[in-house]
Amino acid sequence: MSRARCERCLRPENHCLCALIPALDSRTRVLILQHPSEVNHALNTARLAVLGLNNAELVVGEVFDDLETLLDVPGYQARLLFPGEGATTLIAQADEAEPVLLVIPDGTWRKARKLLHLNPLLAALPRVTLDNPPPSRYRLRKAPGAEALSTLEAITHALRTLEPDRSFEPLLTPFDALIEGQIAAMGEQTFRRNHS
Repeated sequence: MSRARCERCLRPENHCLCALIPALDSRTRVLILQHPSEVNHALNTARLAVLGLNNAELVVGEVFDDLETLLDVPGYQARLLFPGEGATTLIAQADEAEPVLLVIPDGTWRKARKLLHLNPLLAALPRVTLDNPPPSRYRLRKAPGAEALSTLEAITHALRTLEPDRSFEPLLTPFDALIEGQIAAMGEQTFRRNHS
């Protein structure tokens, strides 16, 4: 028999994170294109990002038939947050500049690259990368590099960069609680053995 879970954050009811999830406004619009393999992942940080941001949307799939419509948001300039050739470093947006539609593929690096391969419109977007990202707080995974962040951390850092006059730190509160809860559930010894 499966445990009862919160229908909003999808966590078990006794580990619901909803009370910690903010409702933040942003000038930047966030569009997360999530690979289907991430949907039921216990640490689905993309879902936390969308729940915490009023101007965000999450779409699940591998091939996005309506991608042209998703990317053509009047008044926004679409940018793909993904490293690669020709990627420019994100910088603060001037108030008079057209706001950014920040598009983020969500999945392992391999799955994210697959999303780009299967969706040529996505791959054709101008690419942006993070400048000097902070160390990841995602202590439960082995990252491919020191600069590798969870989807939620990458979005938070990108929004801080684009809109330095606003605070997006509250997005990380449920994330930190999620990580601490997972560590507590596995036990300190198991955590140290597998993740230190």
